[in-house]
Amino acid sequence: MMKGISRFYSRSEIRKKILSFYLIMTLMVMIISGCSNIKNKEKDTIRIGVSVYDAHDTFITQLMDDFNSYADTNVTVITYNAGQSMKEQNNQMQEMIDGGCDVICINLVDRTEPEHIIDLALKYDVPVIFFNRELTGEDLRRSDKFYYVGSDAMESGIMQGELAAEGILDDSLHIDANGDGYIQYVMLQGEAGHQDAIVRSEYCVETLMNSGIKLDRKGLAIANFNRTQAQSKIEQLINAKTEIELILANNDDMALGAIDAYINIFGDKAKSMLPAIYGIDGTIGGLEAVKTGYMCGTVYNDKEGQAHAMYDLAIALATGGSLDDLGIEDEHYIRLPHTKVTLENVNDYLY
Repeated sequence: MMKGISRFYSRSEIRKKILSFYLIMTLMVMIISGCSNIKNKEKDTIRIGVSVYDAHDTFITQLMDDFNSYADTNVTVITYNAGQSMKEQNNQMQEMIDGGCDVICINLVDRTEPEHIIDLALKYDVPVIFFNRELTGEDLRRSDKFYYVGSDAMESGIMQGELAAEGILDDSLHIDANGDGYIQYVMLQGEAGHQDAIVRSEYCVETLMNSGIKLDRKGLAIANFNRTQAQSKIEQLINAKTEIELILANNDDMALGAIDAYINIFGDKAKSMLPAIYGIDGTIGGLEAVKTGYMCGTVYNDKEGQAHAMYDLAIALATGGSLDDLGIEDEHYIRLPHTKVTLENVNDYLY
């Protein structure tokens, strides 16, 4: 009967086995450490999802250009165009959540229908920054992770009214061309029922009347903040022989559309035929029109400031950083001020 064979190791062999064991353990630690570093790197990457109501809106496009310019190398911004469809924007909200966005920025298609977006944000505990199109305070306060970044629509309306009043009272501009003591005007308004459009229009007219200006409204045209639609509306009024001494537009795109209408109808004589035209937003096109004299003035809506504030807030929310120095008011709002722009100071905003 064979006995079991036993093996005795020499000291040198034992040392080799111990060394091999330590090498294997060191390698395992390195692998685990490497995996840990990969995970940390993934956590350091911030994903910001953005849905805009319409990518063809000039102001929104320029605001997003500024927003993207602030993004660091470890920040990924994914932008969606809702194309003026609330249903599409609701779907995009789900996509951004499914895509692992740390923060979501929403430029609402319809400020009166944010329920689905809010419900999703609450369900998945995702911070949301609403911007440019303000939802109701009641909706915004449904979570301490909801914020609004934008401006004060009332302020912009008042400033536009002040600009127009200053122009009317300046005899050199001869805005009251027929000398009847009344200013025949047209209001180019944004979307029907849109809060900012209504507020801008009402406070602009109220400011003019409080300045002692007598007004004679010749038209209230809904042009949906759109340049082409504004051109069509003003062309209709011109062709109907409507007397127009002043055009007040809720945004620069519509003001530029009014200019397009005169150019299309009067050609080279258009500039001499133009009424006084005032816009709001201070887009590049609007500022250039002020500089060349086609527009009398615009109200600068600080898109750079809003973009920067929105970006800083998004990063703070994504990283758990401090919100103390971001200028938040009433726990949910960041508002940037407007400024009046005329020929005298337009270069300060263009260059």
